[in-house]
Amino acid sequence: MSGEGFQKLENLGQDTFRSSGGREQRMDLEGKVLLPGLVDAHMHLDKAFSLPQVGNVSGTLLEAIQNYKAKSPSFTQEEIKRRIIKSALSALSYGTTRIRTHLDFNLKAGKEVAFRTIYAALEAREMLRGKVDIQLFPMIPFTGITELELDAAEEAIRLGVDGVGGAPHLSETPREDIDGIFRLALKYDLPVDLHTDESDDPEVHTVSYIAEQTIRHGYQGRVTVDHLCALSALSQERADRAIALMAEANLGAVTLPAVNLYLQGRGARGLVRRGATRIRELLDAGIRLATASDNIQDPFHPFGRGDLLQIALITAYSAHLGSAADQHTLLRMITEHPASVLGLTDYGVEAGRPMDFVIADALTLEQLFTEQPVGRWVHKKDGWVHIAQQNSLWGSAALDDLWEGVVRLDGFASV
Repeated sequence: MSGEGFQKLENLGQDTFRSSGGREQRMDLEGKVLLPGLVDAHMHLDKAFSLPQVGNVSGTLLEAIQNYKAKSPSFTQEEIKRRIIKSALSALSYGTTRIRTHLDFNLKAGKEVAFRTIYAALEAREMLRGKVDIQLFPMIPFTGITELELDAAEEAIRLGVDGVGGAPHLSETPREDIDGIFRLALKYDLPVDLHTDESDDPEVHTVSYIAEQTIRHGYQGRVTVDHLCALSALSQERADRAIALMAEANLGAVTLPAVNLYLQGRGARGLVRRGATRIRELLDAGIRLATASDNIQDPFHPFGRGDLLQIALITAYSAHLGSAADQHTLLRMITEHPASVLGLTDYGVEAGRPMDFVIADALTLEQLFTEQPVGRWVHKKDGWVHIAQQNSLWGSAALDDLWEGVVRLDGFASV
């Protein structure tokens, strides 16, 4: 893989895709852009596509949490599994081949309800093995977790989840909850990935304590913090201190601009907060910052489809990332940075590594963002897993000729 994070295909000729129905399709990939399989570092596959069952009238984070919590006891294990598979395959169709998903773990509704999601996720992960790789991070309950709930969390770990998640900034006792999450992770030698300071309030500030505990326990490089909306509300001096501490702790970080642009600033008037974290400052500090999908068509976010090129474009808008150098950074935020956050050691298009890549119908890096190409050819390990091609026709030969002429002169990818 080039230092630019992508490759152009030359002297490749054609390849053949055989569909599940046995139909063969020739693919001309000459000159297209090749990327390593995209990595989505923060999704909620179990909640995806639940919007018809769980609404959100106010559009706030609080109502989304309350409504999903109230509805979750009615969801069957099979229903949750279908949603996980559907959203994972949707992401795969756009070029994402590795995912970390956070899982609802509503122990307050009872152990049986909480474990429906765990069992559904374990079954879905196995069914998708070899097609899309999924890491599972259950969200440990906050505020006064009981011994029975702690035992249940340990049982979930023994069943085979990949790490420990949570949202301690929502807790009445955030430091105690963070301490408990670290004890659990240390006991089982698992990574930690926490929803962190998803608020407009600058007094909601747990990231510095998370960084301190990471250093204290020698867990540098194994802890990820997500959202970080309140970081943007801090004074510059406080933000600088927090970011320096994050860098010292080697925290991974994930920004979720699509969802936080939608959720945050609901109580504001006039100049409304964007809701995104301090993206450029975190990058400048050397933080391994990924951008990710978060929620898809659920009470937290009514839009989305698991398309990381779309998410990268939204990130560009939210953080004023538009220069040529910025676009290379955006590409790293959906490839190299999240691969590091997920702890992937076999990532990248290099000799000896899995053939895990996506080819986009674009001729330049810039066209990935300006054109958001429909055409994508996704390859996982032993073969092609999905192709999508633009089906576009002009209504006359004259229009065809005009378009082909400007395409050839300006170097656009042809439709």
